[in-house]
This record gives sequence, C-alpha cells and structure tokens, in this order.
Amino acid sequence: MQANKKIVTVFSHKKNIYIDLEVCYNMELIDAANLDYKALNEKLRRISGDCIIEHCCGQRFIAAGMSGKRLTIRGIPGNALGAYLNNAQITVDSNAQDAVGDTMNEGKLLIRGSIGDAAGYAMRGGKLYIGGDAGYRAGIHMKAYNDKVPVMIIGGSAGSFLGEYQAGGIIIVLGLNTGEKPIVGNFPCTGMHGGKMYLRSTCSSIRFPSQVIARPADSEDLNEIRSYLSEYCSDLGYDIRTILSSPFTVITPDSKNPYKQMYVTN
Repeated sequence: MQANKKIVTVFSHKKNIYIDLEVCYNMELIDAANLDYKALNEKLRRISGDCIIEHCCGQRFIAAGMSGKRLTIRGIPGNALGAYLNNAQITVDSNAQDAVGDTMNEGKLLIRGSIGDAAGYAMRGGKLYIGGDAGYRAGIHMKAYNDKVPVMIIGGSAGSFLGEYQAGGIIIVLGLNTGEKPIVGNFPCTGMHGGKMYLRSTCSSIRFPSQVIARPADSEDLNEIRSYLSEYCSDLGYDIRTILSSPFTVITPDSKNPYKQMYVTN
C-alpha cells in the first residue's frame, strides 16, 4: 500500500504542544496495529523502498541492520530500534523505548520525543538525535571506529551514568524544556576513556569522576558544537543562536589517568 498526502500529528518540544503537519510522500505504508514484531519486521524487509509504519505499539528490533532506506514510525517502537543500523534513516514521531541505535554503524535516527535506557549502546557511527529526554546509561560504550565518529544529541535531560565507559564519539546534552530538572543524573562519565561530551550547563553542582577533565567551553569548542547542532536544530525546529547563547561545559578523559591507558594507546 502506498501513502501520498495526509495530516500527521507530531510533538513539538520547541512549543511543548502537539501540532498537525501535512506531509507529502511516496512511501510504502505498513499498518502495525495487529502485527507482532516478527511479522512487522518481515513486512519491512520485503519492501525495497522507503516506508511508513503506522500504529506502532512496542514491536522490538524494528529495522535491525537496515540499510539504504528511509523509515518513518508513528507510534512507539519497542526495544532495540535501529540496532546495527547501516546507512539508513529512521524518524520516530513520538517516543521510543530502550536500546535505540544499539551498535549502530552508520545512518541517522531522529526521535522527536523521549527515549528509554541505554540509547546508543556501543554505537560506532551515525547520528542519534533525541528531541526530549534520555534514560539511564545513554551512550554507554560508545566508540569511534576508523573514520566514523558517532554523534548523540539529547534535547532534554539525560539519566544517570551518561557516557559510561565512553571510548569515542560525541555526546551533547542541551537541557531544553526541563524546568528545574538537572541536565544529567548521577555518575556521568563513569569509566570514560575516549570521545568528548558537551553539556549545556555550568555543571557547578555535578560531580565528575577523577579520570575526566571538565572545563568551560571556549570559542573553538562552540564552533565545534555549532557544527554538530546545525542539522539537529533544523530537524527539530530549535533556534541554534538561542542554544549557543548559554554556557557549555566540555568533558574529556584525563590523558594522564592510568584508567585511560588501560584502553587507549597514548
């Protein structure tokens, strides 16, 4: 079945309301209302082109290993969405559950809402954009692989153990629309031994482990942050100038710390 033009409802974190959008496309349509995860994934694999999944309700392993397609999901996908993703693009119009982008290799995952725990587990390439909040252990074991540098941007706040054992890649947390909620939970950067993290905060009340260095972002850092945020802000409707007007903190591993030397050649 093919879709052409219809009104879709998505959540705007910028306006904190649901909005209706008229979207034109020529994509295959899958109604997931009465499909278990195996049947849904079999249907998806049989479609050679781009696809829309409607009425998604917790089906797991969607688009695992998918390449060369664009996929839009309406509803809430289950665990391990886009696991081992390889040069494909997935957009979720609401929230997603745990382990989004597990071991992602290349491509783009755009989640307009919030996500569960362990997002980007061991991802080694591609982009993971989250409009809302992330649960515990986002970016755990994230790593860079050859010339690939994974990027995770969280628009809201992140739970405890952010960037646990991070070995490479970029994590950015913006703390937008979070009210009095802290930008990150307890024990961020535990075991971090590679990569870089940017938090849109002075981080004055955050306790970092001894094996990392946290410092205010300078002009060079802000230029790098801008390069990562440009596409993200375009996708989610945020004003990049407003975001960059607030202070950022940069967190990197301490190269003198012996913990880092256990994993990385200096």
